[in-house]
Amino acid sequence: MYLNTHTYYSLRYGTIKPKDLLILAEQQGVKTLAVTDINTTSACLDIARMAPEHGVQPVLGVDFRNGASQQFILLAGNNEGFLNINRYLSYFLHEKKPIPSHARPLPHTFVIYPFHTFSGKELAENEFLGVRAEELNKLKFSPWKHRLDKLLALQTVSFTDKKGFNTHRLLRAIDNNTLLSKLAPSEQGSETHVFRSEDSLKKTFAEFPQLIQNTQTLLQQCRVEFDFSKEVPNNQRAYTNSETLDYKLLKKLTYDGLSYRYATPTNKVLDRIKKELDIIREKGYVSYFLINWKILKYARSKGYFYVGRGSGANSVVAYLLRITDVDPIELDLYFERFINLYRKNPPDFDIDFSWADRDDITRFIFKTFKNTALLTVYNTFKYKASIRELGKVFGLPKAEIDKLSGGEYDFRKLDRLSQLVIIYSRRLDGFPNYLGIHAGGILISEKPIHYYTATFMPPKGFTTTQFDMVVAEDIGLYKFDILSQRGLGKIKDAVEIVKYNHPKLPPIDIHDIKRFKEDERIKDILRNAKAIGCFYVESPAMRMLLKKLRVDNYLGLVAASSVIRPGVAKSGMMREYILRYRFPERRKEAHPIMLDIMPETYGVMVYQEDVIKVAHYFGGLTLGEADMLRRGMSGKFRSREEFLKVKQLFFDNCRASGKPDELTREIWRQTESFAGYAFAKGHSASYAVESYQSLFLKAYYPLEYMVATVNNGGGFYRPELYVHEARMHGANILPPCINYSRAETVIHGKDIYLGFMFLHQMEAKVIGKIVSNRTSHGYFMSLDDFLDRVPISMEQIAILIKIDAFRFTKRNKRELLWEAHMKINKTTFDENTLTLFKTEKISFKTPELPTDKLEKAFDELELIGFPLCNPFELLLAPSRSDMRARHLKDYIGEVVTIEGYLVTTKTTTTSNGKRMHFGNFLDRDGDFIDTVHFPPVAAQYRFRGKGIYGITGKVMEEFDCISIEVTKMVRYPIIEDPRYADSKKGSRLNLRSSA
Repeated sequence: MYLNTHTYYSLRYGTIKPKDLLILAEQQGVKTLAVTDINTTSACLDIARMAPEHGVQPVLGVDFRNGASQQFILLAGNNEGFLNINRYLSYFLHEKKPIPSHARPLPHTFVIYPFHTFSGKELAENEFLGVRAEELNKLKFSPWKHRLDKLLALQTVSFTDKKGFNTHRLLRAIDNNTLLSKLAPSEQGSETHVFRSEDSLKKTFAEFPQLIQNTQTLLQQCRVEFDFSKEVPNNQRAYTNSETLDYKLLKKLTYDGLSYRYATPTNKVLDRIKKELDIIREKGYVSYFLINWKILKYARSKGYFYVGRGSGANSVVAYLLRITDVDPIELDLYFERFINLYRKNPPDFDIDFSWADRDDITRFIFKTFKNTALLTVYNTFKYKASIRELGKVFGLPKAEIDKLSGGEYDFRKLDRLSQLVIIYSRRLDGFPNYLGIHAGGILISEKPIHYYTATFMPPKGFTTTQFDMVVAEDIGLYKFDILSQRGLGKIKDAVEIVKYNHPKLPPIDIHDIKRFKEDERIKDILRNAKAIGCFYVESPAMRMLLKKLRVDNYLGLVAASSVIRPGVAKSGMMREYILRYRFPERRKEAHPIMLDIMPETYGVMVYQEDVIKVAHYFGGLTLGEADMLRRGMSGKFRSREEFLKVKQLFFDNCRASGKPDELTREIWRQTESFAGYAFAKGHSASYAVESYQSLFLKAYYPLEYMVATVNNGGGFYRPELYVHEARMHGANILPPCINYSRAETVIHGKDIYLGFMFLHQMEAKVIGKIVSNRTSHGYFMSLDDFLDRVPISMEQIAILIKIDAFRFTKRNKRELLWEAHMKINKTTFDENTLTLFKTEKISFKTPELPTDKLEKAFDELELIGFPLCNPFELLLAPSRSDMRARHLKDYIGEVVTIEGYLVTTKTTTTSNGKRMHFGNFLDRDGDFIDTVHFPPVAAQYRFRGKGIYGITGKVMEEFDCISIEVTKMVRYPIIEDPRYADSKKGSRLNLRSSA
């Protein structure tokens, strides 16, 4: 009966969730409806999966529109028709072309044109006109009343009620970037576009009952079916075009890899290989392993660094194929955590590449494999962002919008418009807003991607689905995770930088993890948490955890990588693990059964696998059932019934084996409270491998590693901290120089020249010209020489002069600026060409224009965001305290005042909903200060941006970690900018030159 229903995936138009649409249809007794979202098929598979539960036969199609203007509706007669519709829609989305008024002939589809806009006289066999209730009077006087066989009853559904219509109008106003009061009627739907009962529709069309009959007949001709059982994967079925050959190849590659990974394979290794290969074949994942192997074989041929992580690290086959670098036998990792016979959802490897290499890997995949697409993500309306959007739509002043989005209001005291903003922002929260790209998910399908979905083309030029990973899993398409991270880029670049800065050293084998695990320097860095810049171990929280655990070995680091997860701390298990780690006598308090199951972690659950262990050894479940239980506890299940069934089996087994009910309930409580929190052990182990690589570089080549860190966009902290860290390791930090700098930061010996890319508003094309000219024609000898060779605007040359990039001339910056103004045409400049004889430049006599080191610091602040001197030297008043971070250990329990330069803050919420902060500062000597700001203090003494703060509070110590429990905090003023000040305030300070 319904030919044109919209879900909220009709972006910024529809308002109904797919599930709610089906519930509504069931309540109205609707047996068949067509899901036709506007220019998208995002909801189609979800509707097809859920519809049988509600007794609804779904018909799949698309409402083709230009903006809000409907051109036609296409319905799929069968799966082939759905494929054709998806291809047709994708053409317009890829090419960014408007939808035509007339559809192209597509086999196995039906076309419905809106009656009020159709201007043609003839319709093809599969084409019809859709007549709305309000158009029935017009039909009486239309020649089409004699062609009733080509007419259908068209009742559009976009919302459920008056509130839904209001929400729709707000979405349309947001989409049109206009005030609600100025929203054109043509840009919105009709208030009548709601669900009505079939009886109501039949009464409305009583004068033309054939339209109802035609509609029902058409809908009955449409049937698109998908298999959601996931019994057979829908990924590319065979890597070699033969599943038999695939298995032979996988087996060969696996056994060929033994010599690379194991000097003498044990029976345990060989037995594990056989077991895994059998399960991989039985579950139909052979091609999945081979495709991953092919991708990584290509990566190695290009010299790309990568890390295979996630639950895939639990597979010895993956280890032997060099997909991962974690030995699951050594770490006692369960393969069942990755794949088991009970697990219907697809497995996945998370493969991390350097951010610089990932796009090439993606190109390789699209070029090598046929039916390939990136996965989308639904970027949704967020509550606070919705407040801002709706505030603009209602025409509220900015100050009022700021107040509402900041939550600083009493709802009852708000005026009606502001209340409506809050009400409808809550309603919009979670609505899809626009389609984005999944962080790394790629589908490689056996059938064409358009068999399942239409696609769009983002700027990077890779075809992208209109459904997300959850829907992909439902249909049996499991993604390949090709992710990017800057940590690998840092490691790869650091190795290259060491090569050019220390040309006589032998090449670094950055993959010699076995040696790194035993290296004393690395152990010292870990124990003392001196790991700034190192992957996953540099954050304030991780540095404190490393100190508390006194970590100095691989397994300790693997555990720490999981223990740091927020939920583990909240459950109290982090503290308990630290206590048992540091104080062996505390381990006696562990429950004997838990201690027996998890001796390595002293009876404390640390990894996701620990849930499997408890369920298997304590609850008597098979490993496959245990993993199903783990997934259910973390909320990752489609069938709650299956989870409850396995839960009951856990309790039944415990009762049958004589375990007291009270003990069983307590073990269950501990397990359930933990299950959704931690990493898989293989995931943590993979992270630890990358951490060791970065720790090695930090231990032996700290300057080169900091340069690589800065060039890869930093890490947990801002680039300024990594520049500081390099200085702490003996580097001379120099501003950009036209004769030594490149776009990226470079190092020569111990001299680090910041890259031109650090300079705000410096144009990439100018940087390219400077480097290219210098490479071709040698160093620049003077400002005149530079201007002769590099075409540049006054704005760009001013940046270079102010940052002191011409300091080699030994001339004052102000003199150079004056001279540049005289010699550069401000509006146009031509490409310079080299001539045989240089034309002598006119020399201008400039007055003496001295600059001092304070001005230099403020130029650096303006152009690169931070001064290259010690920031404490810019304070307006002399230092008020001699206290340093290194002194705090002598003042445990006492109240002190110390000065700190703010590095980073973290805000968290207490159990009663109040905000508190953790601060991280540097003292005058460059050492770290950690602070805790409980809610009353956090509310009274707020962080006020970057700068130096006076911090007063009690010195606390826990497990060798020292922090200050803040009672008072004030931000200190710095000197007035001397470049614009009437008098040189602060000139009494002896500011060291960083150059």
